[in-house]
Amino acid sequence: MTDRPAETPKTAQGATARAAQGQGATTPAPPAPGQDAAALRERAVATLTRARDRTALLTSCVDEQDLTAQHSPLMSPLVWDLAHIGNQEEQWLLRTVGGRDAVRPDIDSIYDAFEHPRSERPTLPLLPPAEARAYAADIRDRVLDVIEHTPLHDGTPLLDAGFAYGMIAQHEQQHDETMLITHQLRKGPAVLHAPEPPAQDTGGATALPTEVLVPAGPFTMGTSTEPWALDNERPAHQRLVPAFHIDTVPVTNGAYRAFVEDGGYEDERWWAPRGWAQIREHSIGAPLFWRRDGGGWLRRRFGTVEPVPDDEPVLHVSWYEADAYARWAGRRLPTEEEWEKAARHDPATGETRRYPWGDADPAPEHANLGQRHLRPARAGSYPAGASPLGVRQLIGDVWEWTSSDFLPYPGFRVFPYPEYSQVFFGGDHKVLRGGSFAVDAVACRGTFRNWDLPVRRQIFSGFRTARDA
Repeated sequence: MTDRPAETPKTAQGATARAAQGQGATTPAPPAPGQDAAALRERAVATLTRARDRTALLTSCVDEQDLTAQHSPLMSPLVWDLAHIGNQEEQWLLRTVGGRDAVRPDIDSIYDAFEHPRSERPTLPLLPPAEARAYAADIRDRVLDVIEHTPLHDGTPLLDAGFAYGMIAQHEQQHDETMLITHQLRKGPAVLHAPEPPAQDTGGATALPTEVLVPAGPFTMGTSTEPWALDNERPAHQRLVPAFHIDTVPVTNGAYRAFVEDGGYEDERWWAPRGWAQIREHSIGAPLFWRRDGGGWLRRRFGTVEPVPDDEPVLHVSWYEADAYARWAGRRLPTEEEWEKAARHDPATGETRRYPWGDADPAPEHANLGQRHLRPARAGSYPAGASPLGVRQLIGDVWEWTSSDFLPYPGFRVFPYPEYSQVFFGGDHKVLRGGSFAVDAVACRGTFRNWDLPVRRQIFSGFRTARDA
């Protein structure tokens, strides 16, 4: 299997130089009015610090043996991620943005995600844990000095609105998500702890309409104004979408269990051919980490075994599993443009929002993000985060598979290098939207596009269904 897109960014040959000069790039949006250099510096430092605090949590809660072990051939050793985070920060922020001398050019190749697939990384001469920590900390100290002394508005795309700092903060948070996946795959007792999602007096999913009608008409998809948006989210463009119905909440464990117990994994007619071959070859009969317990089901979650909660969004299902469930239910997965219209379009005003609830940055009352909790909230939670039409939990909780292949938008231009998005375009990867409880707000917005292979199950993925109106 190929590496997950969160492995990027990569410093390709000459890419940083082209980005710094602005050659062939789409310029990020200018800063918002009143967003001066001091405010941008404060934002850059705070966002990078939040990411590093999370990295420290994920790498300090286990011993050196766990840090250097490969807990699954699908994932890197945690210590590889730690040093890779520091190396990318060195290449982009210290060398390219800051123009400083290289600190460890000798390790660039070792931590090149494109050069070494995950299955090979334990065989590389990786920095040991103490050295990896010291290296990442040293780079961060130097980068903080760069932030203090480098102009944030110098007319080049890489620095406008502090884009480079946002890109690296998103990169670190994406690797934090992959490290959290590694923790889920890791055997052994629980080492991570977090409070339960808040109990919300919503009556649960049963008190809500099962689906919402999204009326036909145009809407603006993508963005040309979000300062830290990535190239695959650009540019903003009009889409005409026919009317459709979409689930009010993500598909729950209870609903998915009905599919399992109805023999869904034994009935070829629900499955795409490659999906059917996949589940037969690997004897898959339920979401990853589920196992039967008499007449019920248990799941393993970060080292704890517990009953599968029926009212939570289903988690750890592949695109093939989501697609099969939708067929069994007489429905389908939403397209990417349907998902984004449901999440961002306000039919009453015709406006396109940054998030379902409006333009304000995510707050705890809006969505389950940032590893504040180690599970999805129950279906129907976060009414303050609902879309104008009343669709719940479009941001946070679980990544949501769509039916769409990962393709460029009309007018797409590479920025800052082809290996971020362009090399993944095509029919091999399916688009996921919305983020999960494992995603930080800096790497999740109404336009954010994730993509992965349709066989992936270890990721924090769920889905909701749709139907034509």
